[in-house]
Amino acid sequence: MELNLSGRTALVCGSTQGIGRACARQLAAMGAHIVILARNKEALIVEKAELDRINKLNNDYLVADFSDWREVEHVIKNFIAERNPINILVNNNGGPPSGPITDARPEAFESAFTQHLICNQVLVQAVVDEMIKANYGRIINIISTSVKAPLHGLGVSNTIRAAVANWSKTLANELGQYGITVNNVLPGATMTGRLSQIIGNKANRQNLTSDEIQAEMLAEIPLKRFAKPEEIADAVAFLASPAAAYITGINLPVDGGRTASL
Repeated sequence: MELNLSGRTALVCGSTQGIGRACARQLAAMGAHIVILARNKEALIVEKAELDRINKLNNDYLVADFSDWREVEHVIKNFIAERNPINILVNNNGGPPSGPITDARPEAFESAFTQHLICNQVLVQAVVDEMIKANYGRIINIISTSVKAPLHGLGVSNTIRAAVANWSKTLANELGQYGITVNNVLPGATMTGRLSQIIGNKANRQNLTSDEIQAEMLAEIPLKRFAKPEEIADAVAFLASPAAAYITGINLPVDGGRTASL
């Protein structure tokens, strides 16, 4: 299989920790020039140094807060105007706070919609013209298995993730003729700071210990363990590669078999 990404440039969002960081490092190991985008400049500088060590290239970082889509749009447009085009876009952002949907304020939906759909949209609009010219592009959205089956206690996330999934499928239908693939990776429970937060919140609401909540979650996973961020990154890396040229418009669960539906 052709998995080499030398000569390609990948923009990875939310890339200073967790799944986003693992994706950036995996794509760097495959030879891609990496542009990392997050809001913490200090963490970006540290991660850029690690990426430079991995691929021996002078990678780039961009600072923007996904709560402000206009800032994200401004930063990416300026970068595109000054540098080489983006060939691979990995849309990734931390999920909305957990909790019952009946407790969610309208502001929570507005914030999640901005961070997870509007920012994705402005990033695609910034990079897609050059992808069309090159007749090559990979757009990969890291979402959630909730697009197949809503998850308990994640009301806002369930709602917004489904919107992103349908947005992505629409993009895949429109952009396929230009050699651009658009796919969603659906992580299951993955060992990140967000998972620890979800476990802690559930424990508090149910008056249980974190160990008890973790045991309940593991019991639902056929592989009986949580994913490593690197295992999600492996799926992203394959979809970003030339080998995945005929795969588009799909939702790919990477969840240890937890999702009940096919």
